[in-house]
Amino acid sequence: MNPKLQVAKDTAGHNVVILPGIIFKNKQKIDWNAVEKYLQKYVGEIVTIAETSDIIYIGIDFPNEYKGSKYTKLLKGSNAKAKANAAQGVMEMLEIATEKRFRTNRKDKHATDAGSGWYYYTTRFAMPVYENDVKTDIYNVYSSCLLINCTKFGKMYLYDLVDIKKEASTPLRTIC
Repeated sequence: MNPKLQVAKDTAGHNVVILPGIIFKNKQKIDWNAVEKYLQKYVGEIVTIAETSDIIYIGIDFPNEYKGSKYTKLLKGSNAKAKANAAQGVMEMLEIATEKRFRTNRKDKHATDAGSGWYYYTTRFAMPVYENDVKTDIYNVYSSCLLINCTKFGKMYLYDLVDIKKEASTPLRTIC
C-alpha cells in the first residue's frame, strides 16, 4: 500500500481512497503512455479485497489494458483525468472494493484469460480540487468499477477501471 494514501468515509459512509495529488494534469490530452509506465510498478503485486477475501493479481497485461481499452479511448475531459490519476490508488481501491457482481465471458478472445468469467466491484476514490494551482482541502469523489477477469483455473486478475462517475454528493473535506 502507498504510505501517502489514506482511506476515508464519504457522507454516505462508503470507503474512499484519497489521492494525494494530481500527477496527470492535462484534461484535454492525457499522456496514456506515462500512465501505463506508472502502472507497471504494480505488476506482480497481489491484493486481497477486504469485503470478500478474494485474492487479486496484477498481471503484466494490466497497464496496457488500462491505457488502451475501448473504455479509455472513449474517455474525455475530467473523467479521462480521473482515470489517469486513479492509477495512484489502484491497490487501495482493490482493498476497499465492494458489491461483487459476476458476468459470464461472452467473447472468444477472452476464452483463456476470462474462461471463468468476469467480476465487477464498486470502488471509490477522491481527487483534490485546485484553485489557481493551489491544492485546497476539498476533494471530488468518484465511483467506478474494477473489472476483474477470472481464468479457467480460478485465478483472478485486475483488468481495468471502468464506469467512472463523479459523485453528485457533497465533496469530501480533509482536516490537515
